[in-house]
Amino acid sequence: MQLSHIPQLKYSDGDNFFLLSGPCAIEGEEMALRIAEKIVSVTDKLQIPYIFKGSFKKANRSRVDSFTGIGDEKALKILRKVSETFNVPTVTDIHKESDATMAAEYVDVLQIPAFLVRQTDLVVAAAKTGKVVNLKKGQFMSPESMQHAVTKVTDSDNQQVWITDRGTMFGYQDMVVDFRGIPTMQQYAPVVLDVTHSLQQPNQTSGVTGGRPALINTMARAGIAAGVDGIFMETHFDPANAKSDGANMLPLDQLEKLLTNLTMLRNTVINLT
Repeated sequence: MQLSHIPQLKYSDGDNFFLLSGPCAIEGEEMALRIAEKIVSVTDKLQIPYIFKGSFKKANRSRVDSFTGIGDEKALKILRKVSETFNVPTVTDIHKESDATMAAEYVDVLQIPAFLVRQTDLVVAAAKTGKVVNLKKGQFMSPESMQHAVTKVTDSDNQQVWITDRGTMFGYQDMVVDFRGIPTMQQYAPVVLDVTHSLQQPNQTSGVTGGRPALINTMARAGIAAGVDGIFMETHFDPANAKSDGANMLPLDQLEKLLTNLTMLRNTVINLT
C-alpha cells in the first residue's frame, strides 16, 4: 500500500488501517492543536498510521453566509504547525488549480472534493505536485467510473493516489454506502471509507447539512469488515458548535473507544483472510 513514502507517517509497515482524521475546517490554531494532540496520543497507543485532516478553506457551502475559513495562508500555516508540533503528515482539500501548488507547500496529501473529482484540470494539477492525491468519490459516480479519475493522476506521472468513498446520493436528502464498491475500487487504488460524510443528510431547507452521527460506529465497523485500507473521520471536541459539518462529526471524547474497537476488528479480519 502507498504509505511508506509519506514523510513522518509512523507504523506504515504494520497491518492496521490508516486514519485521516481531524476537524472539518481549521477554525484556529488552539483548536487544531488540541484535536491533533488527542488523536496522536490515541493512534500512537494503537499503532495506527495517522494523517491529520483539516480544510484550509470551505468552498462548497449551502448558503452565502456559511463559514468558509479563517484565511487561506493562516489556515495552511496552522496545518504546518500541527505537522511540526506532533510529527505527523497532513491532508487538506483543494478547489481550484492554483490551490494545488499553494497547498503543496504546506501539506503531504492533497484531497479532491467529491463534487470536483471529474474536474480534469484540478486533478492533474494536484497530481503534478508529486503529493499523494486523495480522490473523493463523487456522490453521483459509480465505483467503476473512479478508475478514470485515478488514471488522470497516474498518467500525470504520479502513482500516489487513493480513493475515498463518502457515500452515494439516496434520494434528495440522504446518503448510502454500497460496500460492494470497495473491492471494485481497490482494483484501481487503496480505498478509504469516509464514515462521517457518508452519514450526511444534505439539501436541508435550512441550508445547513444534517447528519446521523449515532451511526458512525456502525459505518466504521462495516468498513473495516469489508476490508477498507483506511478510515476518514472528522472529529471535534464540541461538534454542536463546530463551524462546519458539526451535525455529522464524532465527538473527540468518543474517538479512543471507537479506534480501539476498529483495531481489534481489523486484527480479526486479517486472520480470517
